[in-house]
Amino acid sequence: MRKQSGGGRENQTTLLILVGFEELQSLGFLPFALFLSIYVVTVGGNMLIVLAVASSRTLHTPMYFFLCHFSLLEIGYTSNIMPHLLRSFLEGRETISLASCLLQFYIFASLAAAECLLLSAMSYDRYLAICRPLHYPALMNTWLCGCLATGAWLSGFSFSAFTLALAAPLPLCPGRREIDHYFCDFAPVVGLFCGDVSILWGAGVTISGFLTLAPFLLIVASYALVLRTGLRIPSGPGRHKAFSTCSSHLSVVGVFYGTLIVVYVAPTDHMAPLLRKAFSVLYTVFTPMVNPIIYSLKNQEVKGALHRLWGQLIPGHAPGVG
Repeated sequence: MRKQSGGGRENQTTLLILVGFEELQSLGFLPFALFLSIYVVTVGGNMLIVLAVASSRTLHTPMYFFLCHFSLLEIGYTSNIMPHLLRSFLEGRETISLASCLLQFYIFASLAAAECLLLSAMSYDRYLAICRPLHYPALMNTWLCGCLATGAWLSGFSFSAFTLALAAPLPLCPGRREIDHYFCDFAPVVGLFCGDVSILWGAGVTISGFLTLAPFLLIVASYALVLRTGLRIPSGPGRHKAFSTCSSHLSVVGVFYGTLIVVYVAPTDHMAPLLRKAFSVLYTVFTPMVNPIIYSLKNQEVKGALHRLWGQLIPGHAPGVG
């Protein structure tokens, strides 16, 4: 292990230790097999959503355009963390350079922020479709869809770059090399640095708060208007159709923000490290896995497209009618 320096290039090559779930080492191969299965289901499920939308002309609409971007985000989100976690189950504590640790945090924070922004774009799409149906084709056009999706990706990576720029020059504290977590999250990484980290803390909290709270408020406002409009629809079938198009997205929003609230609002300071890491699993592992399942089960159009795709991939299989 390299000797601590005041910062700069040598500081970035200093090796850190990700403790991971060392409490589960006594279970042998079981945790690795479980999380590997989850990772395969997550990547496979989200990739199937992308392929199903791409192969079905009926799904070439703004709502499913955003869904494809969301699935790609989920694949990147979980692939940034899961390989390190799987390797830690096989090898025990994992070593990682400070530069790689900061990069992992940057990708994680960027994709998480982009997800929040993309969820708000999806809610705005549902608002226009239900509350302004006559103007929907003109308002939610190809140009606006591209701008909203591109804006979500660029905003996530741009805002997170500011936090990364504040963290990179800071010196590590002597003797601090262990991160009692399974990935480089914001709080464990900041705890490694010496000096005045108040600006870094303030910037991180402000940026993450803005990128999560502002989209959430937009989602709440959009669906409040959707609910008001839906309740005014006189016919039961029409009201059911209006709300059913929103059910999948609302379920995903509930799971995503519900896990964030549990992790970041619940008082975890006095929790055991294993419990804190278990809460983090909710949004880094569990949420990306259940999102394609939600859309597959609750959205009939996606379910039909998946049946047709399955029939194309496996000769002789009779595709279901979606």
